[in-house]
Amino acid sequence: MINDITLDRCCIHTITTKPWELSEAVENYAAAGVKGISVWQNATERIGPHRAGELIRSAGLEIVSYVRGGFFPHTSSAGRAQAIDHNRKLLEEAAALGAPMIVLVCGASPDQSMEKSREQIKEGIAAILPLAEKLKVKLAIEPLHPMYAADRSAINTLAQANDMAEYFNSPYVGVAVDVYHLWWDGDLEKEIARCGAHGNLLAYHVCDWKVNTIDLLNDRGLMGEGCIDLKKIRGWVEATGFEGFCEVEIFSNIHWAKDQHLFLGEITEAFLKTV
Repeated sequence: MINDITLDRCCIHTITTKPWELSEAVENYAAAGVKGISVWQNATERIGPHRAGELIRSAGLEIVSYVRGGFFPHTSSAGRAQAIDHNRKLLEEAAALGAPMIVLVCGASPDQSMEKSREQIKEGIAAILPLAEKLKVKLAIEPLHPMYAADRSAINTLAQANDMAEYFNSPYVGVAVDVYHLWWDGDLEKEIARCGAHGNLLAYHVCDWKVNTIDLLNDRGLMGEGCIDLKKIRGWVEATGFEGFCEVEIFSNIHWAKDQHLFLGEITEAFLKTV
């Protein structure tokens, strides 16, 4: 039987409480007993990553990741070069923030084959890996649900992400497992075990899949609102030896429209009950 979880394992992505400025998110997460924070780039724009890192650490929160890099595929060489430059900038920002990893939403182009996009993803990661190693910031490849295959990511299964991570065979390249994107996969248990066996399981993201989803980008469910068996998947993740944070990452027009203090209370309650 899977062990109970506490808020010591809870990390929240700043995008989850999108209406809050970073300072509000930091203050309220800490007050609620949350121990980790994953910082989206937009949250640092006002004060910069260095000051943002100081603010977060002074509140007693652990910075889990910086979000998000990737989007490597383009039909033009100029577009690919620009993407690589942007990712290098993100790595510098992550290091200034004090984040140990960047999450990669790898990208795709509807104007070329999936195979071509995957090759360009591989080339993009290879181009930024030396800087990642120098700065000691890991690259977490996040496979996205196939509904995003046309323009957001050509990496759509955990098997594909594992293949990519194993190709690089670097301690600075791994995988982020997000239940929203992977819960449906019949090979998920096997691929999570494979990911762990190679030391590539860097991050674990939670939310829920609402059966009557009205927006495939911005209608994610709070844990317990949908059909994902979160405890079962956490059991598979922890069977690999993973002891890191369970990161709450929710994009939701519905939840963003409500009082964010109320929403934060719902997050912590749902985390303890369902994750």
